[in-house]
Amino acid sequence: MRVGILSYPMLFQREGGLQVQVRETIAALNRLGQDAAHPLQAELVDPNRERLDSYDLIHVFSAINGNYRVVEAASEMGVPVVLSPLLSPGWDRASGFRARVADRLAGRLTAWHVQTSYAQTKKALQLARLVIALGEPERDAIMSGFLIEASKIRVFPNGISRQFFMARPELFRHRTGITGPFVLMAGTISPYKNQLGLVQALEGLDLPIVLIGRCARADQGYLDAVLRSPWVRWLGELQHQDPLLAGAFAAASVVALPSHGEVFPLAVLEALAAGTPVVMTDENALDLRESAFALRKVAWHDAVGQRAAIQQFLAEPPDRAAVRALVDQYTWQRVASQIANCYFDLSARLAAERNAQPLPQRVHAATPLRQAAPAEQGAALQAEDESGAA
Repeated sequence: MRVGILSYPMLFQREGGLQVQVRETIAALNRLGQDAAHPLQAELVDPNRERLDSYDLIHVFSAINGNYRVVEAASEMGVPVVLSPLLSPGWDRASGFRARVADRLAGRLTAWHVQTSYAQTKKALQLARLVIALGEPERDAIMSGFLIEASKIRVFPNGISRQFFMARPELFRHRTGITGPFVLMAGTISPYKNQLGLVQALEGLDLPIVLIGRCARADQGYLDAVLRSPWVRWLGELQHQDPLLAGAFAAASVVALPSHGEVFPLAVLEALAAGTPVVMTDENALDLRESAFALRKVAWHDAVGQRAAIQQFLAEPPDRAAVRALVDQYTWQRVASQIANCYFDLSARLAAERNAQPLPQRVHAATPLRQAAPAEQGAALQAEDESGAA
């Protein structure tokens, strides 16, 4: 089976969790594909040079940034699509209803020539033959916010690279000279990630805060405001495979991620794999059972709650081996095995459907087929959506 992996064009112009997820998934799938009984080849697709129908299956990562066009094109070519939408768990029935109302209003005002990003995301979810959620909260968001049936969704988490389980603090302490307790935050420097909120929450504790992550030019002023605190040290962006990054997670007393929202943040999994407790936003799809001793979820704007949780971990640090045990099953190879099983199951199901279909009937020449006008298409979509919402 030849599987094409796609996301938005600018994906690898920066470094982050999605980039790591795509690279690690492809590598793990190809290791599995060496099995002669279930041969599998996964590769990044360059749609400027290759047709989507040269693949047996397309797996699209992220339902935003125009990726619905990829799903649409593959579907028109008859190529099955698996979609990892990476949607915020903040979507629920109420927010989905409001988004549908806004989309219908935009359509009516523009004679159905304009679609909202919500409508595009919903279309990608509808056209995909299989949807993979990173956790139960994302699965619930897909169902409640976008009216997608449960039978179409599978739930598989992200994996963790092995270097984080084996990370040691010595390299980081030697390179940086930081020998005492500190709070680490790894992620893009931006108001959405809320580094400034963390600094303000910990004001007066005289506790070093180490930041790792890329800062876009547009957010340079935000970074300057963060760095006004004498307790903040920014190390810039580190590549995912850099031993210094893994060492930073192992050396930190607490890892913080008080962003406005996350799906299934790799930084949290990597911190836990290094044995370090985490205080993170409560807007996320991560659900680890019996993890309260090492993982606290607090609202992004709750500075008092963040401060209290971090202070408690500093005063009573959990056993690092027990923290690692929370995520020891989260390997990329295990995740890839589950995804590969979905590929083969979907392929077998579609083959059975094709074999069961009756031969197509000939259309009478005197019955011309007319394509609906844009306004009629919009009305049909509206009726379909209203019936789904009911």
